Amino acid sequence: MTYERKNIAATSGYVPGEQPDAPGVVKLNTNENPYPPTDEVMNALRAIDSEALRKYPNPTAEPFRKTAAQLHGLDPSNVIATNGGDELLRLAITTFVEPGAAIGTAEPSYSLYPVLAEVHDSPIHRVPLNDDWSLPDDFATRMNDAGAQLTFVVNPHAPSGSLRNVDVLAAIAGQLDGVLLIDEAYVDFVDPARQYDATTLVRERDNVLILRTLSKGYSLAGLRFGYGLGAASLIGPMLTKTRDSYNTDVVAQTLATAALSSRSEAAKTWTAVRNERDRLSTALREMGMNVPDSQSNFVLAAAPETLAGGARAIYESLKTQNIFVRYFDRDRLRDRLRITIGTPEQNNALLDALRELTNH
Repeated sequence: MTYERKNIAATSGYVPGEQPDAPGVVKLNTNENPYPPTDEVMNALRAIDSEALRKYPNPTAEPFRKTAAQLHGLDPSNVIATNGGDELLRLAITTFVEPGAAIGTAEPSYSLYPVLAEVHDSPIHRVPLNDDWSLPDDFATRMNDAGAQLTFVVNPHAPSGSLRNVDVLAAIAGQLDGVLLIDEAYVDFVDPARQYDATTLVRERDNVLILRTLSKGYSLAGLRFGYGLGAASLIGPMLTKTRDSYNTDVVAQTLATAALSSRSEAAKTWTAVRNERDRLSTALREMGMNVPDSQSNFVLAAAPETLAGGARAIYESLKTQNIFVRYFDRDRLRDRLRITIGTPEQNNALLDALRELTNH
């Protein structure tokens, strides 16, 4: 006997990257920042006392929302704090998509999007990306034709790391009939020379919701804290109606506020990751791998065509050496590996293993 709803029984659920706990593992498969959180975050953690834990946290994380609003030049009414960025995805679906109405995304993209759509019993409408991982010119039109009430665009793109310019996103938002959620989980690793800042769309459009997370840039994946930026008309219903009560705890709120307050220290790790990203990309290309330019903390590397077994064989071989990268058994990705940028030492271990595999 099963009591699951039929649509829940039919879905396979989200499959996260492996989380090995053996000593000496080189873990380059789940896009964590390889460097520790800032000193201010750790000091804030040590300063939390038992009285703070005895009481309920601020129900709407107001101190954090004020800090985030100041950082982005917005009002606290434009900010919602969430239990990881993934909660914002679920809140957006719950709030803005009628059950059974379509949800849109590019393909390939973050594999949680279709899972959340299936849970909501909504069809997922996928629009294939161009060969260079860019969005097709008729992306918004195809979403409207499908009746998509919410469209996800991850930027920088996962898993390629490519970046769409703000004017492209603005044009899509202007054409969409529904809400555009720009998933900026990896935005902290964008080269500052690109001058990318999509928060301008929050001020200009009432249908743009931006996802931010502290998991990547701020080295707080274990904290599970994210936030959304959007027009008050978007944030309000999620904040007061569909959000779980006390959805972020006092420890998370305290450390998240400290993290944003010490952004300049965290930014030093972003620079280190960018430098290693460039070095790793160059080395992989020298081995015959196709690696598109990435603005994230990972690269997508195609296996050399001459290597027997392709990307899967590389993945399996690395795993036997306690080096973990991500392999996706999906269309357009089966010949590629997504590799998180690690420390110089971790990246060197990866490169040494790959050179032996590819005879370079």
